[in-house]
Amino acid sequence: MGKLLQVISPGRTEIAGNHTDHEGGHVIAAALDRAIIGTFEERDDLIARVESEGREPFEIDLASTDARDDEFNTSMALVRGMAAQFVRRGVAPHGFMARVASTVPAGGGISSSAAFENMLGEAMRVLWGAGEISKLELAQMSQTVERDWFGKPCGLMDQAACALGSIQFMDFSDDDDPRTEKIDFDFSEAGYAICIIMVGADHSALTGEYAAVPAEMRAAARELGVERLGELSEDAVLANISRLRATLGDRPVLRTLHYFREERLVFERAAALRAGDIDAFLNLTNRSGASSAMYLQNVSVAGAPDQPTMFALALADELLADRGAVRVHGGGFGGTIQAFVPADRAQGFATSIDAVLGDGACMICSVDHEGIRSQWL
Repeated sequence: MGKLLQVISPGRTEIAGNHTDHEGGHVIAAALDRAIIGTFEERDDLIARVESEGREPFEIDLASTDARDDEFNTSMALVRGMAAQFVRRGVAPHGFMARVASTVPAGGGISSSAAFENMLGEAMRVLWGAGEISKLELAQMSQTVERDWFGKPCGLMDQAACALGSIQFMDFSDDDDPRTEKIDFDFSEAGYAICIIMVGADHSALTGEYAAVPAEMRAAARELGVERLGELSEDAVLANISRLRATLGDRPVLRTLHYFREERLVFERAAALRAGDIDAFLNLTNRSGASSAMYLQNVSVAGAPDQPTMFALALADELLADRGAVRVHGGGFGGTIQAFVPADRAQGFATSIDAVLGDGACMICSVDHEGIRSQWL
């Protein structure tokens, strides 16, 4: 057996900024203490073999790194696509054996795909002698892979949060030069736990619903002569709102209004965290959750009789009894919700959630301060 490389790649939680990143907006996000851990061993050919706990192993030949339609929405696409990012940089690929374990639930809304992409990128960087690549650059490479090889349109928040670690305020107004700033705040010291609740619906099966959100926002932006909503002022939208409704219909307009409301709430929550004002943060978070549910409408699928995310939000809200905050988390339409729960009630809250939604549905999490990292074993 050759030398082994271990890579630890955390999942993430979106603290603020629900569907603002892909429009050139701002978010607050943090890496979580739930991670994908891969152990890598080099091979002397171009075959990449991945063995993940609970999944069928697969192999691909890295002699070709072009995107393939038959691999869309598969882990194979992520391996091939990440290899392509290094080939574009002039790095020669090599085969490897990867054994992967994870505490990031797949399709659970805390970015298992971003964590997997980052893990692959860090492993390839080290194994293939690619030199220093910043964590943010690695995140940008991962975003390209998810969009162009995996086939899911996405912003950069997921990959960047997983890669960087800690709580980060992120500015995506410039795709080529995203800006990040660490926010020094400790939820546990403020007396609160971050709870991520799996609602019992895999959001990976709802890619079309997710993709419609940025598509409709950008349709509104293009109607007003720009590519993304971040290039517009809210006043410009309001001045043309009747025209937008007549051309696009109500839902794209509502999602556009959510973008501007959520942008304001991101800045207000960042200020609250920097000031150590947990009560203001919680109040603003509840307002954000209401905007996502009513205007962004990424809580339930239109016409579907089952509404697991809305049910989970209602259940968590009842259990909190006005102590804390609850909101839809990430892409929506399934996956997870997020609750900020008084620390002395967190275990009881989780037990009550699990009694209804199933054992392990509620994850009591903390912030991972390191982000993506690797070491030789």
